[in-house]
Amino acid sequence: MENAKKDNASSREGLLLRMGLNDNKAGMQGLDKEKINKIIMEASKGSKFYENELKKDQQVNKRIEKMLKLKSKITEPWILKAQLQMDKLAMELDQNRDLSCTIVHIDMDAFYAAVEMRDNPELRDRPIAVGSWNMLSTSNYHARRYGVRAAMPGFIAKKLCPHLTIVPLNFKKYEEVSKEIREILAEYDPQFMPMGLDEAYLNITEYLEKRKHCSEGKIKHFSTYKFGLNGKQNTVTSDVSNLSEDMHSCSPVLFDNDTLINKQTVQTSLPLEEQQCQQSRVQLKSVVLETSAEEVVEEIRFRIEQKTGLTASAGIAPNMMLAKMCSDKNKPNGQYRIPPEREAVMDFMKNLAIRKVPGIGKVTEKMLKALEIVTCTELYKQRALISLLFSETSCHNFLEISLGLGSTCLERDGERKSMSTERTFNEISASEQYTLCQELCSDLAQDLKKEGLKARTVTLKLKNVNFEVKTRANTVLSAVSTEEEIFAIAKDLLKAEMERVAPEPLHLRLMGVRISSFLTEEEKKYQQKSIVNFLEPGKQAGAFKKTVNIFPKVSEGESFFNKKRATRQQTNKGIFLNESSDKQNLQDLMSTITSGMWMFV
Repeated sequence: MENAKKDNASSREGLLLRMGLNDNKAGMQGLDKEKINKIIMEASKGSKFYENELKKDQQVNKRIEKMLKLKSKITEPWILKAQLQMDKLAMELDQNRDLSCTIVHIDMDAFYAAVEMRDNPELRDRPIAVGSWNMLSTSNYHARRYGVRAAMPGFIAKKLCPHLTIVPLNFKKYEEVSKEIREILAEYDPQFMPMGLDEAYLNITEYLEKRKHCSEGKIKHFSTYKFGLNGKQNTVTSDVSNLSEDMHSCSPVLFDNDTLINKQTVQTSLPLEEQQCQQSRVQLKSVVLETSAEEVVEEIRFRIEQKTGLTASAGIAPNMMLAKMCSDKNKPNGQYRIPPEREAVMDFMKNLAIRKVPGIGKVTEKMLKALEIVTCTELYKQRALISLLFSETSCHNFLEISLGLGSTCLERDGERKSMSTERTFNEISASEQYTLCQELCSDLAQDLKKEGLKARTVTLKLKNVNFEVKTRANTVLSAVSTEEEIFAIAKDLLKAEMERVAPEPLHLRLMGVRISSFLTEEEKKYQQKSIVNFLEPGKQAGAFKKTVNIFPKVSEGESFFNKKRATRQQTNKGIFLNESSDKQNLQDLMSTITSGMWMFV
């Protein structure tokens, strides 16, 4: 009886970790967590969403049980041995710490919701979410005060906030706004790295150097001080008519020509009182543009707001992981910087909750919590134990996290790995599923054309109404790039899945298409045939190099693809248990360590 109570308590705690309020998210601090969690549990109980989350939590519990069993067999000498090796690795990592780059993470505030509020002023003071009854993509800050968040079913959100307005997704509109934002970002870093539609990484190290080396005469010109909502002055260019081409490289245009304030033009669509208020809050002045990272990032954010009417938050740090966490520090419409100093980095990481680290989700959080690891300091202190319980890749990653280390190389500098797009929707018919699949393939074909790429692997992602995720992939010998070529493969994958569940219809709530295995420049030279010509009747059997059926364990809210556009490698790699623990006992593992084969390089 007592064991049953413990199991129920553990099950409830696990479900709350998966489904409950995550007060680490911006706009969700200081809420009545117990009250919100109670509503979530009551609203979801008995639903397919609840059953799916329960099943996933039970799977995680089995992994934790195996991990703790392994932990109970570890002796003190083994810990000491592992400690020496992890200390050596930590020293090597610390010595190679790179503090020379200025990495910026730009994150639009509640992007989809912000676009909808901008276009419909009636929504501005209401709690709103964007998505559907089945799943939300985002919520505004009014709705977050009720516990409404992204990756939450709409029917649960309505229980939390009965007067919530749910607005359908409009990706075409969000893509247009995203394009405007990217045009601005490209002026500061042409190789910036977009992550979905609403966030991006920039390396502004070179840009800052260019500004510093511009003579005062090149960057001194008429500017305006426009007072923001917080009363702070923002420096922005207003008169660029006399700037030389060389000066443009140092001083970006922050106002469009038809809205220059020094021409005394004010948006006539505003009421007279607001026009007068705007005029009184703007002062013309001849200034020298600032060259510090903080001022440049403030300038970027101001330009985004001036161009789109939307606010952005930003993080500035020596690497991508830190910059991502900094952008969440002063949300919404704020920024935060970690100076490029080891001491400043370590102070920031000291008491940071592990859940705030990019790449550590609810599954990893629960596994570490079972080892009484909640902060990054505790993560570092337990480095020896982690090295014995997790894979080499994972413990290396954990050590880098605890030391505040991350990548400074934006992936656009390297090779693109994949592209993807996906949509959530209410249940649709088979013919509509084919139509949607073709639309997704069309989107990807346009992206491929822009970047001059061809791919060999097409992956179809499907999430059914029970929240189960499956992916199907085909890799072909002849690379594809057009809508027709990609759809020919994706359509067959979708058809096969429909036939698998026949005579029942395929009940879906999400579909995604991903393309990967891009041709290298050398391979492109020898690529002669298109997939359409290659797949003639009678040749299909030999066309496919391999067919892969993948069933990844994907947590709700942690998409196999990135949000909407190009899928990128994560800043931090996935976390998983050491596979050797499944194949051998702890004595075998320890003998491997003792023989020196488990040494970290």
